[in-house]
Amino acid sequence: MEPEDMYVLSGDGAIISSPSPKTYPHKPPKCSDCAPLFMKAYHMRNAGAVIHSHGIESCLATMIDPHSKEFRITHMEMIKGIQGHGYYDELVIPIIENTAYENELTDSLAKAIEAYPKTTAVLVRNHGIYVWGDSWISAKTQAECYHYLFDAAIKLHQLGFDWSTPDHGPIQSVKGVPGVDCNVSKKARTIDSNCNLKPLPRCIVLDIEGTTTPISFVMDVLFPYAQNNVERHLSATYASAETQDDIKLLRSQVEDDLKQGVIGAVPISSEDSEKEEVIAALVANVEAMIKADRKITALKQLQGHIWQIGFENNELKGIVFDDVPEALEKWHASGVKVYIYSSGSRLAQRLLFGNTKFGDLRKYLSGYFDTAVGNKREIRSYAEITETLGVEKPSEILFLTDIYQEAIAAKAAGLEAIISIRPGNGPLPDNHGFKTINSFSEI
Repeated sequence: MEPEDMYVLSGDGAIISSPSPKTYPHKPPKCSDCAPLFMKAYHMRNAGAVIHSHGIESCLATMIDPHSKEFRITHMEMIKGIQGHGYYDELVIPIIENTAYENELTDSLAKAIEAYPKTTAVLVRNHGIYVWGDSWISAKTQAECYHYLFDAAIKLHQLGFDWSTPDHGPIQSVKGVPGVDCNVSKKARTIDSNCNLKPLPRCIVLDIEGTTTPISFVMDVLFPYAQNNVERHLSATYASAETQDDIKLLRSQVEDDLKQGVIGAVPISSEDSEKEEVIAALVANVEAMIKADRKITALKQLQGHIWQIGFENNELKGIVFDDVPEALEKWHASGVKVYIYSSGSRLAQRLLFGNTKFGDLRKYLSGYFDTAVGNKREIRSYAEITETLGVEKPSEILFLTDIYQEAIAAKAAGLEAIISIRPGNGPLPDNHGFKTINSFSEI
């Protein structure tokens, strides 16, 4: 194909120039019926390039469950090739129904783009996929990754394994009434009614401190460990890119703190100052932040890196309540997606659940959220989580926390919220209006 074989369109879709007709047996040129769909991606996502593929993998991926409105997959390496996603994240791609003519898909594609603000693709059932990126290289790379992931899901399905769960274990079913198979709907996340089992939520989002893990472990073990090892960690890793990134974040945070008159904030020497002088100021600020139990990214990121070394050296071991592993396993077997939302960094979350006396519990978790998504007491944080999980209604998400103000924010965003009552948790207001549980076995 040569440049002169291309149509050139304006921003509103009008044809600026078109190819010259070629002699027989070539057909007269015709602009693609996909043009209005491409325009939606350009206008709604500021895309630099859009690719439409009829690859068989993208077609078959929509046919595994003919009633599903989404394709979901997690814990696959090629997810890292999709913009804004990592290995541990759940990739969610909306599926729209096919029509007889391509341009008739325009409205449903636009609705999918609007409903899934983080997606860079839309699947069309029994048809193919639209993929976009900020450049043709990005669009091409992501298209290749998407097709790889679809192919992996198809092969896992053929083997009887569930591609949408972290451990990709066997596709599960639950036995209910004798003689009746009670299949768990992987997409609706509910149990068939004739099995007389109470439906589970589609997604569960868990707080850590006071919910999955004793507050005493965080306050008496993790925080002191980080505080006691700040200087040693910074000194030993000062020249590393990771620590320099931590220091950059702390500098920015401290500058804001000084402007706002935050108690305990002290100036940090310039980058060309002596290493010991910079570290001393950093330690003073970090100690003040820990003492005030501040939920800020700069502190949580550094703490996560300090704890990582502690876990690697077997100086730390993750603690969860005894009922947590069994509940995680049960929810996982029932097709419920479980996520963590904590003020601790995503790294710290993975370390805690990956190193418990019950073994590695990360196989039951589909993703992690930290303060990068927003403060846990703000409504918009839960709205952001809802958009990320791609559920049709916020009420399909159950949020468990020990903090009343967090439950209020989650409820205001439309989520179902339950308050966890654990030893050492703080008191709740009278007539708080929330359901409470003492164990995950009550869910």
